[in-house]
Amino acid sequence: MRNRGVAVVTRNGAILLEKTYYEGRYFYALPGGGIEEGETPQETALRELKEECGLDGKIVKPLNVVYKRDGSIEYAFEIAVSQEQIVIVGKDPEFSEEEQMIKDVCWLQLHEISEKDRAFLWEYGLMEVEEFWDEVLSWGDEISYPKK
Repeated sequence: MRNRGVAVVTRNGAILLEKTYYEGRYFYALPGGGIEEGETPQETALRELKEECGLDGKIVKPLNVVYKRDGSIEYAFEIAVSQEQIVIVGKDPEFSEEEQMIKDVCWLQLHEISEKDRAFLWEYGLMEVEEFWDEVLSWGDEISYPKK
């Protein structure tokens, strides 16, 4: 497995996610992909954001380094994009048209994302993005999972 750069992009309380189909199931994922030879993780995150979502961005700050079970490393960055840019469903150049995993690109607020998909977002440092820190603190102390 290659190391990856991942983009965490937010706008008006929502996070940019890709609806992805992989190994027989749909899930939401952050834009990102494999680091190419001679490329930095930051350059990868920006390139993948452009390829997969049609957006140009600027690195705000590094968020987290995730050490995956398969031995690969993922580098997550908070990335700012201008308000006037419109997202598109891009392509992953590593896959043919028939094999494309990206099925949609959308802005979702935390309450619109399943707890399962949210769990994967936390590992990338979502709590270090100010608007999500504030959102989570507003939830209180009630336990929502597992449901009784």
